[in-house]
Amino acid sequence: MTISIWRYSHLTLALVSSLFLIVASVTGIILAVEPISHQTKGYAVENLEEVSLATAIDALKNTYDEVLGLEVESSGFVKASVLTMDMETLDVYVNPVTGEQLGEVRERPYIFTFATNVHRSLFLKSIGRFFVGLISLLLAIIAITGLVLLAKRQGGFSKLFSKVQKDYFELRYHVVLSRWFFIPIVILAVTGVYLSAEKFNLLPEANVEQQEVVVNENTKAYNHIKEVPFFKETTLAAVRQVEFPFSDDPEEYYLIALQDKEVAVNQQTGTIVRSGDYPFVTMASRLSLVLHTGEGNVIWSIILLLASTSILFFMYSGFVMTLKRRKKGKRITQLLGKDECEYIILVGSESGTAFDFGQRLYNGLTKVGKKVFLTELNKYNVYAKAKNIIVFTSTYGEGEPPTNARKFPALFSTIQQPNKIDFSVIGFGSLDYPDYCKFAIELDNQIISANNFHQQLPLFKINKSDFDSFELWMIQFSKQVGFTIPIERPIINKKKYKKVEFEVVERTALNCDDTFLLRLKPKSKIDFTSGDLLAIFPNADDMVREYSVARIEDEILLSIKKHELGRGSNFLFGLKVGETIKAAIDRNEHFHFPENSKNSIFISNGTGIAPFLGMISENTTKNISLFWGGRKKASMEVYNSIFEKEASNRGNLKIFTSFSREGEKQYIQDAVLEQKDLVLETINQNGTIMICGSLAMQHDVLDVIEKILEGNQTITFEAFENSNQLKTDCY
Repeated sequence: MTISIWRYSHLTLALVSSLFLIVASVTGIILAVEPISHQTKGYAVENLEEVSLATAIDALKNTYDEVLGLEVESSGFVKASVLTMDMETLDVYVNPVTGEQLGEVRERPYIFTFATNVHRSLFLKSIGRFFVGLISLLLAIIAITGLVLLAKRQGGFSKLFSKVQKDYFELRYHVVLSRWFFIPIVILAVTGVYLSAEKFNLLPEANVEQQEVVVNENTKAYNHIKEVPFFKETTLAAVRQVEFPFSDDPEEYYLIALQDKEVAVNQQTGTIVRSGDYPFVTMASRLSLVLHTGEGNVIWSIILLLASTSILFFMYSGFVMTLKRRKKGKRITQLLGKDECEYIILVGSESGTAFDFGQRLYNGLTKVGKKVFLTELNKYNVYAKAKNIIVFTSTYGEGEPPTNARKFPALFSTIQQPNKIDFSVIGFGSLDYPDYCKFAIELDNQIISANNFHQQLPLFKINKSDFDSFELWMIQFSKQVGFTIPIERPIINKKKYKKVEFEVVERTALNCDDTFLLRLKPKSKIDFTSGDLLAIFPNADDMVREYSVARIEDEILLSIKKHELGRGSNFLFGLKVGETIKAAIDRNEHFHFPENSKNSIFISNGTGIAPFLGMISENTTKNISLFWGGRKKASMEVYNSIFEKEASNRGNLKIFTSFSREGEKQYIQDAVLEQKDLVLETINQNGTIMICGSLAMQHDVLDVIEKILEGNQTITFEAFENSNQLKTDCY
């Protein structure tokens, strides 16, 4: 069954039942509060399993003139029906050991009565009950289809509780909350269906068939209830209700509803004269009611309250997700037909993200006067004048194609293009999932093997819709086609920062690469570590620039390249020792040094070395190998004083440098390849590799690591990419 069927079923059922689900959820929230508020009265009796029925009956008879009945609520409250001096029946909560009245049973608050009537029947009586039962059934199906979709998204049922991709708020918590509340919601739905079926008499008869028990006439009679074995041995934990006899006549019996049966008991001998077990339907109905209402259990009531609230959130977040998907995936008004265009953009998109990137390329090519056609991969066809095909595709679940790309592999093998075509494939995915860009990889291999197709650029993978990575690909693509393509950046919501004051402690002069170090001391105590980001605000405006920080002796060290027109770098270079600036720490949790890693490799170029300077200083007992790439040996001089200090204090630090403009003229990835044994040993021993610097460098280094791991028996490159052993922070 395809993902589209599951998704459309999930969406359709949610839309059809939305109004009823809102009503049921809101009233469910109200009703979940009732058991909680009831429990706060504090009348619950501790250790009901230690209080005998004989003790309770004796205490009540000694306290009240006449007792009609006793009930042990699931809440642990003991309720007695007694007759007052005015001959009126009064229900009170009592202490079963002393008979003391703890409080009167008050009339149920109107809000709970009203909510119950709405929740059960929508004030429509039988028709309403039918709809409530139907909606409960639909809710169960919605939950199940949602679980299937979640499993496909996470890469299989075995990975349901694996790390969730950090996406926008609604999508992320739609996934997170669905994992937490799937079981409570299914329980609510199934018990709702069961209770509705019970009201419509769709279940087997639940009458208790009591049978007479043969009584030994010589059974001993006792003078006092506390001496009767049955009442002494039966605890209140086993009792639901007790109906007292009207008189002391031996022929008048105690009618007792136990947890599993009903019995009639002789008040003098304790002999059971009649007994009837509850049928399964009765036990199931009672359990369903308790599970559906949370009655008697505060923790379960809270869970049901949160589950009902989560249903409202799922409806909101599902609506937002659908709008975002439709907005991102909306069709562009095609100005030209497919057979008139030289550039063909094919998109496979499940959430709309890949479609959004495809649209941006479409708009950019159109602006420079190129004839462009954009369509889904499922609609792949013959293109009469096509010279260049660009594919944007995501991967869904366990390496599956998106819904609108499922037909492409079969279509592609049946269609012959009339011209030779250059092609490029861009895969979208998340390293949080095991089958990262798997469909894009398969699609790229399929096109490579076809006639009349030439791979213009190698397969390019984009992690978590990173636009900086896309811009890097655009630079490469523009070089191939011979012209610059303007691409509009997505609008990013402004983050709120908590600014604190920092004093400038040191600023070095510029080196040969126009790079300088800046040391700042926070004027108040703040929490930060190497790898976090410092947000600065040049010219005191709202424009933000962020720099990766090193923590050295409770101070911040920044490595900054001064750009001629760079507002941030020029602002920082203009600071003098002793000056104070306001800045903010932006926590960068994913790029913190892992405490449990004994062996680590740091790879950086240019100013990307900054966080590693702090990590080296902070982790003196760990084995660390640093690879750094710059233009010239003089580029390294600004960091030498730090390295000399660290090297003199420890023997577990190795430094490998590479320079692109002098000496052997090698790049950082070349130095990594030269030390392939070190890299392989670190990875196989569960060590960590951290990369910071330019995105281009990151891609080159990962290509080298992939080559090093070819044929490795301990871990594959794909598994390494998806593990916590690899941490990147590139730009």
